[in-house]
Amino acid sequence: MERRLAAILAADVVGYSRLMEQDEAGTLATLKERRRGILQPLVAEHHGRIFKMTGDGVLVEFGSAVNAVQCAVDLQQGIAAANGGQPEDRHIVLRIGVNLGDVMVEGSDLYGDGVNIAARLEAIADPGGILVSGSTHDYVRNKVSAGFDDLGTHSLKNIAEPVRAYRVTGTPAVTVTASKLATEKPSIAVLPLTNMSGDPEQEFFVDGLTEDIITALSRISALWVIARTSTFAYKGKSVDVKKVARELGARYVMEGSVRRAGDRLRVTAQLSDAATGHHVWAERYDRPLADLFDIQDDITRSVAASTETHVLFAERQAAEARPSIDFKVRDLVARAWARTYDQTPEALAEASDLVEEAIRIDPSHPVGHWVRAAIFLSRMEFGEIPRDAESVAQVLELARMAVRLAPRDEMAHYVMAWAYDEAERLEDAVAACERGLAINPNCSLILSAMGACLGPLGRPQEAIDACRLALQLNPRDPSNFWRHSSIAIAHFIAADYGEALREGKTVAQSRPFLRSAIIWAASAAALGKTDEARTAVAYCLAQRPDLHVGGVVPGNIRRFARKEDHERLLALLRKAGLPD
Repeated sequence: MERRLAAILAADVVGYSRLMEQDEAGTLATLKERRRGILQPLVAEHHGRIFKMTGDGVLVEFGSAVNAVQCAVDLQQGIAAANGGQPEDRHIVLRIGVNLGDVMVEGSDLYGDGVNIAARLEAIADPGGILVSGSTHDYVRNKVSAGFDDLGTHSLKNIAEPVRAYRVTGTPAVTVTASKLATEKPSIAVLPLTNMSGDPEQEFFVDGLTEDIITALSRISALWVIARTSTFAYKGKSVDVKKVARELGARYVMEGSVRRAGDRLRVTAQLSDAATGHHVWAERYDRPLADLFDIQDDITRSVAASTETHVLFAERQAAEARPSIDFKVRDLVARAWARTYDQTPEALAEASDLVEEAIRIDPSHPVGHWVRAAIFLSRMEFGEIPRDAESVAQVLELARMAVRLAPRDEMAHYVMAWAYDEAERLEDAVAACERGLAINPNCSLILSAMGACLGPLGRPQEAIDACRLALQLNPRDPSNFWRHSSIAIAHFIAADYGEALREGKTVAQSRPFLRSAIIWAASAAALGKTDEARTAVAYCLAQRPDLHVGGVVPGNIRRFARKEDHERLLALLRKAGLPD
């Protein structure tokens, strides 16, 4: 391969995604105008050659370092002058990096550290600024109309040795308008995963995995996900999370890497809160390299589900700490929903107060209405609200209101399914789950609701599969005890009493959850484990002293659609020692 010494200028547009989001056609037209009227004439004047151009960036080759740096200075001055008279939030602002080094030539393209260092310097330059490498500085000092500030050495991404950087002084001062979120939803940017395998052939898999994660997250209605075209502008660049978040208008930034070692694949992912700089969560996925695309699907769905839950709690903490009232309704709703995960009467009462206050402020807030319905349902589960015809009718209307206000929000369909379940309309509940999963197939809450309904409908294996997938997608969700309880019920429906006992007992002994204790008692009786059945009945009566066989359904366990399953449960509870 041919090699030569070249000075490389790398430039890109600061806040490109914000500009495109505000006015895509106008931004593209302005960029074309700047290229034709400023960039291309300056490159020609300084004897350069544009060898690569992206939506918001450009790479230029020069035979002289002096020409490259002078072109960079003139370019920043020309762009600043062109911004005059334009609204501040529509200014085109560049970052530029310049490096003199050895490059590899392939056709009209250039590769190697000579190019990479220029790109890495550009990534860490200030908006409107120019950074040059030490090798460049040594050639051009006293030969261009600019001064230099020595910034010391920097460790640049994928560059083996530290690089000394100099800031070019005397360029026009610029102001970059901070991005304003176009939504009240938590916003997240997924940066391209880094291929750590040392194998360029893996790039297709790594980029595909990144794109699938972005797609999966974008299906979660509670999140605002920055588009792939914006985040892939950072591919291969050394980035500062806070700077990326500021440019993209994102609260959360996800980074990660992929490494192939022998017959195994390791994927790491971490989510950072750009406002605080703290990690929200970090996970590592180790998988055998049997089928790349099955792995891709598995990791994508797991990342999406875990991200949704962890962002929820991070938003709750932010809401509790934030004194501003700018997002008061959003904060009230976020705190209310997060409190429901505690599943105690005190937490549910507090959650109810919070969401009612939010709806008083904004009666049409769509998320507030499905959160209100979910809290009502949770209070019914815990016996704080009676399970009578009036309450069931009320919660059905609350859920319908949520769906009317937010028909494309999967969580509205989730609470609709839950309300149908309480009304013993299990087929309707499954249909509501299917509508929610069509919007967001990675929603672990909907999958668990589906599993809770399929078991009593006499479809136990489908119920177990749905709940297992929900557990796989979101292994750290605080509400996972619900999924294990539904699995216990499904095993009972299938007359697999050993598994039903194990699942029901595990949940019942970890927390006071009557439904699981009932399955534990009935399964122990079916297996002839008399002492264990009595112990399980004692757990049931400790939670509900007035519990009796005739009152077990529908109040404390979902009514089974098949008469024989219902009668079998009641007979086994009598055998276990539960009073009639």
